[in-house]
Amino acid sequence: MSSTDKIRGKVVVITGGARGIGLATAVALQALGAKIAIGDIDETTVKESGSARDFEVYGKLDVTDGASFESFLDEVERTIGPIDVVINNAGIMPTGRVVDEPDALTRRILEINVYGVILGSKSALRRMLPRRSGHIINIASLAGESHIPGLATYNASKHAVLGFSDTLREEYRGSGVHISSVLPTLTNTELGSGVTAPKAMRAAEPEEIAAAIVGLIVSPKSKVRVTRTAGIISQVVNFLPTPLGDAIGRSLGSGHAFLDDVDAERRKAYEERARGV
Repeated sequence: MSSTDKIRGKVVVITGGARGIGLATAVALQALGAKIAIGDIDETTVKESGSARDFEVYGKLDVTDGASFESFLDEVERTIGPIDVVINNAGIMPTGRVVDEPDALTRRILEINVYGVILGSKSALRRMLPRRSGHIINIASLAGESHIPGLATYNASKHAVLGFSDTLREEYRGSGVHISSVLPTLTNTELGSGVTAPKAMRAAEPEEIAAAIVGLIVSPKSKVRVTRTAGIISQVVNFLPTPLGDAIGRSLGSGHAFLDDVDAERRKAYEERARGV
């Protein structure tokens, strides 16, 4: 059976779908015949993106609000049928030293990146478990299995997403519901604006992440790392003794990539949006 045959007709919900990885994934899946629902806190942009591409459902979704999540998924099921795939993609990545991070921003990162994924997974499970069918894909990050100066709270949030997803995978093994994680490297979206990828790890394109997600839906597995090179480096570094792994990270430039080397002017618009300014 081809990829198109395995995806055609599936009802797919994508959070943070107005732009970036979420939108690229929606476009890729629509091209393979999936029915697409995108939600995003940015109501204006999500409606522009959804209407321009004729997605079946598009509208405002606050992933930190359980009632908003339930209402959105209810609308999807009323409009296009039972949900086959939920992709918890919404997330923010403010940069800077943790001592300079306002407490309100710390809470905002955790609410969107962690609580939003938990809410989305719970809402999806309630609908999928009775049917013994479905797939939850949580967008984590290679930052979730590493430690990068300038991204302390973001790193913590993505470690949490991985731990949560891996636990769900075991908790619901044999239920008919698949749980997967996607671990992208720095990606050429607005989220990565003004940041240069560390040496030997080029930034990925959102279409590469989308292709990996398509692959997971076609052939479910626990996790996928993108790019392959960045994923291998991450795994090797984690296998090494800590002092050696840290030294390799520093030699690749990870100690400065999200701090001193950030182009603040290029990143300003994203930082303001991520911080809710």
